[in-house]
Amino acid sequence: MPLLPGLRSPYAKVGRLVYVGRMLDKIRLHAAGALPPDYAANLGETNPRLFDGRCCRFLGIAYPELVTRTLAGGTDEEILAWIHARGTPRSDEECTVWNGFMTKLGWRDEVSDRLKSRLTEYGLAGRGIETFFDLIEADEGRPLSAG
Repeated sequence: MPLLPGLRSPYAKVGRLVYVGRMLDKIRLHAAGALPPDYAANLGETNPRLFDGRCCRFLGIAYPELVTRTLAGGTDEEILAWIHARGTPRSDEECTVWNGFMTKLGWRDEVSDRLKSRLTEYGLAGRGIETFFDLIEADEGRPLSAG
């Protein structure tokens, strides 16, 4: 899938956390009718193995509440402060563990086989991609050095 304007890398941090900014971007793009169907299928908490669901559980916030708050406006930092105030407080160490987990998902773990299948499906096998974040980067045309 080509780079989608307004959708940042999963590696990009908001505050101390990777992926949160991308999730907020997807919410905004979906509300504007600019999120492609392949992306829209992965929104929210319907599949607990997908990134939005994992992120919401880590933050202790329900996805529908996050959508409402995000679409009410404000900066990413303001939305993150709202998340921290309503959700599960996280220490710097927990955020470091979260970032490590997310950035390495697919590398020698329980979803490695699924990553290999996706690489073949996307025509990206043999390109040195070892994680789902790297798959997203390559699929969207960003260099793999972003992580």
